[in-house]
Amino acid sequence: MKNKAVNLAIVSNNTFEAKKVVNLQHYDISTALQTTLNISELIHIFSTKIQELIPHNSFVYNNETFDLEIKKGITAKNSLAYALKVEDMELGNLKIMRTRPFKNEELTLLESLLCSLIYPLQNATLYKQALSMAFTDPLTKTFNRAALEETLQREIQLAHRRSNHLSVIFLDIDHFKDINDIHGHEGGDIALASAATCIKDALRGSDVIFRYGGEEFVILLSDTNLDGAQIIAERICKRIEQHTIAYGVEILKLTASLGISSLRGNDTYDSLVKRADDAMYLAKENGRNQIGLESSAKLI
Repeated sequence: MKNKAVNLAIVSNNTFEAKKVVNLQHYDISTALQTTLNISELIHIFSTKIQELIPHNSFVYNNETFDLEIKKGITAKNSLAYALKVEDMELGNLKIMRTRPFKNEELTLLESLLCSLIYPLQNATLYKQALSMAFTDPLTKTFNRAALEETLQREIQLAHRRSNHLSVIFLDIDHFKDINDIHGHEGGDIALASAATCIKDALRGSDVIFRYGGEEFVILLSDTNLDGAQIIAERICKRIEQHTIAYGVEILKLTASLGISSLRGNDTYDSLVKRADDAMYLAKENGRNQIGLESSAKLI
């Protein structure tokens, strides 16, 4: 058997019936996958549950629709890769890897087990699509404040449960009132949309941006400590400063002030966001176009 097998897992109602769960192990996996509508949690649960049946060292899941990449472990040379699809809905690509070759019977078993993943993954995809529509700010094409509250509360719980890092960046566009006063609300809208684009361009695939309100944005950085968040904040700050907006015959230049906080053991949504907001105001008070760190006079 070759080191790398590429397979297309297409599950219709008919094929699902032909491969439906037939033992307690399958039932256990299916039951566990019904506990969440979070795509990342689903993939992690699936990997954990099949580990005894099909030992593997790592996995990578990609979903281009949501610009999503989820990975765990170290890349290995032997892999089983699947493009997941149900009916006309693309559900992403899953690759499972390990150091030793996979056996043919493991490949057959994995394809059977994928049937347990397909429909929970479809439900999670539909849920994420619905949230994207309801929780999107139409001007900046970012998520809105309602989405932030739901997402951050969930990510805090997840980070505590897994003992993962989690950081937040609070960003405010400098002198935004002046832009509105001089160039009108149309000029302000262009500035907001441009700033959002700069932020997105500076982020990783796993990072999420939200419009908090007015000219304020919050960036959620999963599995990222304070040092990692600082690197990303510096990149955002420079990207906005270096960006030039052509507005009619005039040129608009923007800068932003950013504050960073990182999850602590007793943090809630409010406390984590407030520390980032306070750090942002520290950057404002010390001259703008810079980064403030939580509970610190240090500026960047």
